[in-house]
Amino acid sequence: MPGRPERPEKPEIRLRRVYDPPEPEADGLRVLVDRLWPRGLSKAAAEVDVWPKAVTPSTELRKWFHDGGPAGEFRQRYEAELAEPAAVAELGRLRGLVGGGPVTLLTAVKDPGSSHAAILAERLSD
Repeated sequence: MPGRPERPEKPEIRLRRVYDPPEPEADGLRVLVDRLWPRGLSKAAAEVDVWPKAVTPSTELRKWFHDGGPAGEFRQRYEAELAEPAAVAELGRLRGLVGGGPVTLLTAVKDPGSSHAAILAERLSD
């Protein structure tokens, strides 16, 4: 429509389990978003390009959630961690990488769409 500013294209961000085989044609940049390295997986097999620990949930938050912390409160606490200076700087760097093509956020959790990776994808898409 004439006179209407074009919206920038939404970045392509995929969520996958790190244990799934890499898909070089679709994955683009592979970013591990877990604080700990996935158990039983070699670095060569994972094919991780970037591991930005500053944007992963802290050890304390992860333990709290695994001890039964409610999901809604987890989200609030994780978003507070993402507002800390080191995380803000890393988010800026990752946003620059996302603009260069597809990015796949990798996590060991069984359902990446219901995890911290989904929250992080939302933040990177803003």
